[in-house]
Amino acid sequence: MKHEYADELTERFLRYVAVPSESNPAAGVVPSTEGQRELARLLAGELQAMGLEDIEIDEHSILTAKLPGNVSGAPAVGFVAHLDTVPVSLSPEVHPQMLHYEGGDVCLNAEKDIWLRLAEHPELADYAGQDIIFTDGTSVLGADNKAAIANVMTMLHVLSSGDRPHGEIRVAFVPDEEIGLCGSKLMDLNKFKVDFAYTIDCCAVGELVYETFNAGSVLFEIEGVTAHPMSAKGVLVNPLLVATDIINCFDRKQTPEHTDGKEGYWWFTGMESNSSRCTLHMNIRDFDKKCYEARKKYVQDVVDFTRIRHKRAKIKVTFTDVYGNIVESLGEDRAPIDLMYEAAHEIGVEPKTIAMRGGTDGSALSAKGLVTPNYFTGGLNFHSNAEFLPVPSLCKSLEMTLKILELAAKKSAC
Repeated sequence: MKHEYADELTERFLRYVAVPSESNPAAGVVPSTEGQRELARLLAGELQAMGLEDIEIDEHSILTAKLPGNVSGAPAVGFVAHLDTVPVSLSPEVHPQMLHYEGGDVCLNAEKDIWLRLAEHPELADYAGQDIIFTDGTSVLGADNKAAIANVMTMLHVLSSGDRPHGEIRVAFVPDEEIGLCGSKLMDLNKFKVDFAYTIDCCAVGELVYETFNAGSVLFEIEGVTAHPMSAKGVLVNPLLVATDIINCFDRKQTPEHTDGKEGYWWFTGMESNSSRCTLHMNIRDFDKKCYEARKKYVQDVVDFTRIRHKRAKIKVTFTDVYGNIVESLGEDRAPIDLMYEAAHEIGVEPKTIAMRGGTDGSALSAKGLVTPNYFTGGLNFHSNAEFLPVPSLCKSLEMTLKILELAAKKSAC
């Protein structure tokens, strides 16, 4: 039997992914792309039509709004979703397709001969017999995070047009999560007064997150010495080779492709070089704060060693802390986390607690003092053209949202 909100969720999701909103890490402004402004304006119009209050889009395209509660004494609950999709060198234009999946391989794009192979993605087998939204193989799908936007907007429509009991709800749609949680870092929490909040930004049904990486980025700027090859001996310092020596100081087994669970890593993500200068980019990730700081110290030790090895090279290193582990911001009050687990059990979902090998807007907000755990969108294979969204999973995520609010409203009597 079709879920009562399946059509609305699907229609909203397809409408939102039709707005290209890929972020741009090179832009240097927030939001980094005009598409995010366009999506914020679209959502603001829909919120206004629902009758929400305090609708505001600030100069950074952070959209906030309030749905007043109809139960006194209930905690105010916030929901935060991000407007951008990840830039991974695929098309920024999303061309989704909904198929009834019967099993086996899926042809995403006959013209380009792009397939989603069951052997490569065995998780597909769990969704045989379901309606699934796929990409056309040329882009990400954008379930990260437009499945969450569809979820939150549907929840607001359901509650604003009915008589279900709920406390005050505030929502925020923020830009540039994918390139450093930029929007959530700029949020004015005086305009988002809630007792706790949630992001809806992980994958399969049941995934619940209150632990994320500590994350940092490192920029190495290397200046060599140029010389003509005929007189280069003892003179030339090749910055590309200096960068190579830096890279070779790091354990190749402590990289994303060789680690899982709570194992941290180093990840060299980019290099730009010519004969005189080289720029090297690295990410550092670790769940344990002390280990994260130790990794940063090791990077500095490598730079110091390389300066001795290449005395005439100039090496500058810059560290940036991007986000912290949510769990380190938790105090004694675990109410939002307990509520999340209670809601999962109430809707018949077995919780799967995961230490998320990434971060969310909740990482930034929790560091500001607003505890913001995270739960499932229902989508899978984020950040790739293999991303897909089973419609029943999207519906189950909405059930989770509605149940959290129902249970929170009951807390008013406690």
